[in-house]
Amino acid sequence: MNEFRAAVEAGDFAALGDLLADDVVFRSPVAFRPYEGKPIVAAILRGVGRVFTEFRYVRELADDDGRGSALVFETVVDGVSVNGIDLIRTNDDGLISELTVMVRPLSAANALAAAMAAQFDQIVAEASGASS
Repeated sequence: MNEFRAAVEAGDFAALGDLLADDVVFRSPVAFRPYEGKPIVAAILRGVGRVFTEFRYVRELADDDGRGSALVFETVVDGVSVNGIDLIRTNDDGLISELTVMVRPLSAANALAAAMAAQFDQIVAEASGASS
C-alpha cells in the first residue's frame, strides 16, 4: 500500500490512522492475541514510531488483486538490528483491514517487546482518547 509505505518512510506514524478501517485487526510479532479496532491499532502504530530508528523498507511484494502487500523492512530498536515484514490487506474501501507484523531474529523480537511494553500505558491512554 503506497500511502502506508510513504507515511512510515516519512516518519509520519500519526497519519497511519487515516488509512485504517474501523474494524482493523493488528497481529503483533510479540503479542498472542490480535488487537482489534482503529483507536488501539492507530495508537500502537504511533508507539512503534517512537521506538523504531533507522527505519527503511527494502522490498515490496503485492498480490495480484491489489489488496494485499508485503513490505520488508529493516530498523533498529534500542540498538538491536531488526528485520521484519508488514503484511497488509485492504478492504473494499481501500482501507487497511488487516496488518500483521513479523520480526526476526529473536533478540530483535525481545527488544521490540521490551520497547513496546514501555510504551503501553501511553498507547492505552491514546486509544481511549486521553491523549493524542
